[in-house]
Amino acid sequence: MSARPYRHIARRKSRLIHVGSVPVGGDSPITVQTMTNTLTTDVAGTVAQIHRAEAAGVDIVRVSCPDEDSTKALADIIRQVHVPVVADIHFHYRRAIEAAQAGAACLRINPGNIGSADRVREVVSAAKDHGCSMRIGVNAGSLEKHLLEKFGEPCPEALVESALEHARILEDNDFFEFKISVKASDVFLAVAAYQGLAAACDYPLHLGITEAGGLIGGTVKSAIGIGNLLWAGIGDTIRVSLSAPVEEEVKVGYEILKSLGIRARGVRIVSCPSCARQGFDVVSTVEALEKRLAHVTAPVTLSIIGCVVNGPGEARETDIGLTGGGGEAHMVYVAGTPDHKIDSPAMLDHIVELVERKAASLDAAKQKG
Repeated sequence: MSARPYRHIARRKSRLIHVGSVPVGGDSPITVQTMTNTLTTDVAGTVAQIHRAEAAGVDIVRVSCPDEDSTKALADIIRQVHVPVVADIHFHYRRAIEAAQAGAACLRINPGNIGSADRVREVVSAAKDHGCSMRIGVNAGSLEKHLLEKFGEPCPEALVESALEHARILEDNDFFEFKISVKASDVFLAVAAYQGLAAACDYPLHLGITEAGGLIGGTVKSAIGIGNLLWAGIGDTIRVSLSAPVEEEVKVGYEILKSLGIRARGVRIVSCPSCARQGFDVVSTVEALEKRLAHVTAPVTLSIIGCVVNGPGEARETDIGLTGGGGEAHMVYVAGTPDHKIDSPAMLDHIVELVERKAASLDAAKQKG
């Protein structure tokens, strides 16, 4: 039994599917996604954006395919990137078939707006032939007319019913390699819909708060919504939707997972907001460290605390710690233990060096293991 049972998350049991080489659901790690916002026909721009997302650690990237020129560009994009690409499809079934032929790992569709039963069968056949999975993407802003008439407004029950109706279309075509999302911009609506869907099926769930907003507001909304669901054990892959650069979506996604102890990537900094007791400028120090340590991918924990009130206690729980002291002499902790002192001028470079050294040892141990 865990020494800290209050940290335990009992994950919902879902079936396993694959998005290209990336497993989603089952016992596989919860993955982080983003979506490009370039014109897909701008191959160089789209590839450059995906490469920035890859550098931030993204697992899966979605690309919109609104027209034939976009699906023609898709194959060229896929050849130049290293993560599976999901083709975002709406309305025209031919785009889904073309995307599958171009090498898309997954098709994001609503079976209900693809068209006739024959057209859905053609899409499913293309997905099977080319090894594509699918995502059923239900959105509160585009619910079917009959569900709005039945429920009067977008509500959790309407989103769940829509998702299950679409799932049955794929099931009737003997296709089960799919995940589902029921997104809304309203946190309460999205969370309640995902809770209802989690109880109604065992398909993997793609979490997100859609149209969440800008970097700060969208981060807060996403952390509340996605974080609540993950804490309850619901969710197999996440996308943080921000009106911000795609790499910021990836960073926020990982921060949500790191905060819950679900996945660890890069340096996790524990720092105080600072006050008159601080022995050095905490705010500027943390800002500088975030920039200088952004390249580190190993899961290193670092505490930066301005004084001795909480500094020693936080340092005991991190790989490396720094606590402000009097007379420009600050205590450095290694593996939770006071190790040596450092003065302010040398402090920043020294902490960067210690973190990089710790990261290198973790990477070496991982390669051996």
